[in-house]
Parts: sequence; C-alpha cells; structure tokens
Amino acid sequence: MSAIIERHDFTDGGALAEALAQRVADALEARIGEFDRASIAVSGGRTPAAFLDALSRKVLPWDRVWVTLVDERWVPESSDRSNARLVRAHLLQNEAAAVHFVPLVNEAPTPEAGLEKAEALLEPLPWPLAVCVLGMGGDGHTASFFPHAAGLDAALAPQPGARLAATSADAAGEPRITLTLPVILDASLIALHIEGIAKLRVLDTARAAGPVEDMPVRGVLRASLRPVDVFWCP
Repeated sequence: MSAIIERHDFTDGGALAEALAQRVADALEARIGEFDRASIAVSGGRTPAAFLDALSRKVLPWDRVWVTLVDERWVPESSDRSNARLVRAHLLQNEAAAVHFVPLVNEAPTPEAGLEKAEALLEPLPWPLAVCVLGMGGDGHTASFFPHAAGLDAALAPQPGARLAATSADAAGEPRITLTLPVILDASLIALHIEGIAKLRVLDTARAAGPVEDMPVRGVLRASLRPVDVFWCP
C-alpha cells in the first residue's frame, strides 16, 4: 500500500523551485524554533540547482542548520559528477553562506572503505532530519537505491543505527554512498522533487503494486508514516 502523497503542481521549474524552497525554509524554521538546531539532506543531479539557489536566499538562522546529502557518487568534489560540488555552488551562498555542510565522500578509495568515517562525520548533526528532499530517476530509483543494486538490501533494511550504506549498479555509474531508508523516513518533511510528464508516469507506476527491488522509490512511498510532498512541474 502506498503512502499518501500531497501533490504540488507548478507551471514551470522556477515557480516550483521557489515554492519548494519556501516549504523547506518553513520546516527548518519550525525545527529551529523547537530545538534550536535543524538538519536537512538534499539530492544532487541537475534538477535541484534552481531549488538550491532559491533556498540560499531564504532568511534563516543558517548558522543553526546542518546540511548533508541524500546520496553521493564516490568521486572527488572536483568532478562535475559530485553532488557536494553542486551544493557548494548553489546553496552555500547568499543568506545560507553560514550553513554547516557535511559531505559524504572522504579520501578512502571506495564507499565501503569510507563508510565508517562518513558515519562518524554525520554523528554530530541534529537528528532526526527536519527535511529530506528526494529526487527520482526514470527507472524508479531514489537516493542511491537503484533497482537490484548491490547493497540495496542493506540500504533499505540496514543494521540498527546505520545511517549510511554503500551501493553500486550499472545504471548508477560510479559506486555510491547513500542515506538508509529509515533515516529518510524519520525526516519530518519528505519532499519528492520531480519534473516532466515522464517522471509523473514513473511515479504513478511506482505507486501501483510491484516489487520494491524493481522500483526502489516504492520503499519510501510504502513505508512513510506521513504524507510525501510531491513537487512537480511539466
């Protein structure tokens, strides 16, 4: 059974980016008001750039906010494929220049070898996440939960306390490191940012019956105890 989703439809990417940024800023502000600190995990790729730009201009006590990544390719930040590079370029600026950024990749040669250190660096963040902003691929992957990926089981059903998992799949390109499903599900706001008619069709298919391993975004949609906010534009 799929979780309830709340659709927010927009005419273009600019309007979506601004609305999502405001929704995220409100969630962060609420968490800070209650606990004095807040954390957010954001996704990489091409789609989030405008959203991150818009979020960077929101007036918040950014020095009380920690940001990390939903997932990351195991590449240096000098790579165009680095999600950390995207975040530095589009979020760590303007009003958000004071945010605390915790990337996932370290100097270890593989995600498996770097997992323990990455976990340790995440430990000081204020948990659970106030916000988790997900994307979704045309194959139904989200985070680095790729269909039938090596390490998928450990990402979806990790050992108790494990916030990160290493995954790899032909469709993923590079080996990956990703937040585990329970960490995503613990976020107070789970937002799914998708653009294009094709992605909407993928989402409809994912909400129907079928194995999680075939479309791992189902792991989020089926297990979330709160509505998943879907932000979409054509």
